[in-house]
Amino acid sequence: MKIGLSSYSLDREIEKGKMSLRDAMEFAARNGAECMELVPFAFRFDDPDTGKIDSAFIADAKKWARDAGIELCNYSVLADLCKEGEAFENEIKRICHEVDIAAELGVPQMRHDVSSFRRPHSENTLRDFEKWMPYMIEGAKRITEYGKKAGVKTLIENHGFFANGCDRVERILDGVNDENYGLLLDTGNIVCVDEDPSIAAQTLASRCRMVHLKDFYIRRRDPGDSHLFDCAGTWFRSRGGKYLRGAILAQGDLDIWQILGELKKAGYDGHIVVEFEGLEEGPYASSVGMQNARRIWNEV
Repeated sequence: MKIGLSSYSLDREIEKGKMSLRDAMEFAARNGAECMELVPFAFRFDDPDTGKIDSAFIADAKKWARDAGIELCNYSVLADLCKEGEAFENEIKRICHEVDIAAELGVPQMRHDVSSFRRPHSENTLRDFEKWMPYMIEGAKRITEYGKKAGVKTLIENHGFFANGCDRVERILDGVNDENYGLLLDTGNIVCVDEDPSIAAQTLASRCRMVHLKDFYIRRRDPGDSHLFDCAGTWFRSRGGKYLRGAILAQGDLDIWQILGELKKAGYDGHIVVEFEGLEEGPYASSVGMQNARRIWNEV
């Protein structure tokens, strides 16, 4: 088992020019990270207009990771396969391009979404899921077949309000039914659909290829300053209407001890990556989060 950090946790610092990607890797390593997930939001490895892959930047990133002594364990991108016709084909092509980037980075796996996490709440019903499930499964199948040729496993994450929840995630995994396709379990995101993260860890541990370890504050009454989708530190709402806000790991309302205990009991020994999206400064929150993750793993 290796504990690490998602670059997403330091996005604000990278976007503001306070940190480079190299700085983020070195920071993570200094603070105990053994691995790092790369999420190309505050940076990217291709030209946004032409799509040309920036091989020099990728080579630099791999060298920075080696020099810092951390493993690049995953590459995560947004995607939406709930489309038809040409739009569907174009999205598959775009995600396969991201697989090419993951392969050049040398990461063993890549997470891609199967639906937008910004779908309106009114379109997250079971009826909507049944309608779009064949598209999500077909797209994920084709992408993971492409990934096989590139030596990259592909992952679904329980992300957003649609392709989330134990039952829905398992239905997609079973529909794709490929050894090259697995699960990135996000222990925080599961509360976005009002499920218990400890039960999700117990239910899905055997299918996990990677874990995002995240914490949230949960409130049943309006705390003010809430937004529908903005999860970068402000309050947003779960599918059932609870108010959620990102927290430093083990300082929020999720029982991180029980979650990690369930994973450990199930024999999970893969990567556990801390992901922070709260109000506090990313470096401080990330450092405390990784320390807590290791301490709690050793306690349970």
